[in-house]
Amino acid sequence: MPKSLLRSIALLAAGAAIPTMLIPTVQSARAAESDKASDTYHQLDQFMNVFQKIRSDYVDKTDDKALIKGAIDGMLASLDPHSSYLDAHDFQQMKLTTDGNYGGLGLTVQAEDGVVKVVTPTEDTPAWRAGIKSGDYITHINGKLIYGTTLDDAVDQMRGDPGTKVTLTIVRPGRDKPFDVPLVRENIVIKPVKWEIKNHIGIININSFSKQTGADTRAAIAAITKANGGLPTGYVIDLRDDPGGLLDQAIETADAFLDHGEIVSQRGRAKDDIERYYAHPGDDAKGLPVIVLVNAGSASAAEIVAGALQDQRRALVMGERSFGKGSVQTLLPLTEDTALRLTTARYYTPSGRSVQEGGIQPDVMVPQLSDPDYKDRPKFRENDLRRHLINEAKVDDSVLEADDKTDPRFTVTADALKKQGVTDFQLHYALQTMARLGGPLAPAAKVALAAPAKH
Repeated sequence: MPKSLLRSIALLAAGAAIPTMLIPTVQSARAAESDKASDTYHQLDQFMNVFQKIRSDYVDKTDDKALIKGAIDGMLASLDPHSSYLDAHDFQQMKLTTDGNYGGLGLTVQAEDGVVKVVTPTEDTPAWRAGIKSGDYITHINGKLIYGTTLDDAVDQMRGDPGTKVTLTIVRPGRDKPFDVPLVRENIVIKPVKWEIKNHIGIININSFSKQTGADTRAAIAAITKANGGLPTGYVIDLRDDPGGLLDQAIETADAFLDHGEIVSQRGRAKDDIERYYAHPGDDAKGLPVIVLVNAGSASAAEIVAGALQDQRRALVMGERSFGKGSVQTLLPLTEDTALRLTTARYYTPSGRSVQEGGIQPDVMVPQLSDPDYKDRPKFRENDLRRHLINEAKVDDSVLEADDKTDPRFTVTADALKKQGVTDFQLHYALQTMARLGGPLAPAAKVALAAPAKH
């Protein structure tokens, strides 16, 4: 036995003090943890004191459930804009939205400083047809000021039975005065995927990532091939104003255009808390050219698809910088009819990019010239939200974007485009680019229908 060890044993037997260098730091660590726990319990005691004071001394009788829900909402609001508590009512409303079938106007909204701000209108809904735009503020519903009300209350007032009328008062940056928009509620049955063919080019418009989006995207690819009488020149995937949705549907949608490689990874708090998702063999689109359209309303799941296809060099991304929501929310059930929607991870594109704050930068910036006020209307993105997650690896592209020279391709005015019959310049430009990439599909080049999609 080593002499040093024998000496230590002898010292212990004699009750002598052990040199400091031999004492583990466990005791100090435990003391620090104990102090931290004690402080936490003190704060919880303080919370209960406030709760009791409100119950006993507030000028009006209070509702305990409302007080506790308000406390929970405040706690989650201190984290980030996307974490929230879902009571029985909120839980049911979320299910309706996810299923894509509810009575309302078709708006995705966000609370900001006591007012309701439009994230994006869903295509082919009353709000979209009425011209409500991303970045608009809703100040009144049926003439009643909604400033200071909860987002849930505002959404409840906008939803209702199909056929009923509602008037929203809109404040739009760039316009001097508020204006009223009369609307008629409809049964909002969101078709997550729509398709059409123009000049042998398949256009796949993805409006949301609900339960059937992946399967519907594959069905659209097959339907385009059938309607075209053979493979098209290529595909334009329109993800503009798509607020996102289910992660698994974003993965399945991207997989439809990929044959291999990573689609997305999500990373939690711990360094080893990483999940990666990969494409399966078999490209439903048969390797044909793909262009993806994005704008400031393309968020979350839409950004996962655009980022995966961009990083895998499978698609050319066009349009404007996307919304920049690079976080993952997990639904954690609390009871049968309540749940916690908590931000549990960040997601990254195949190259390791986080789109949080910065969004997806298009390969080709294409302004929406057919929109008369596109220059004056400010864009609303993730980094405009209070308490949004900070992307520490964000790249500053301000120098690259500070280009005062006018691109000669984009000097045409909205009026000139209207005279030419162009109502959607970004889609028009994408179709022109696709035609140059692949050229028109000659009748002799038509091929047999594509093989059945993989499952």
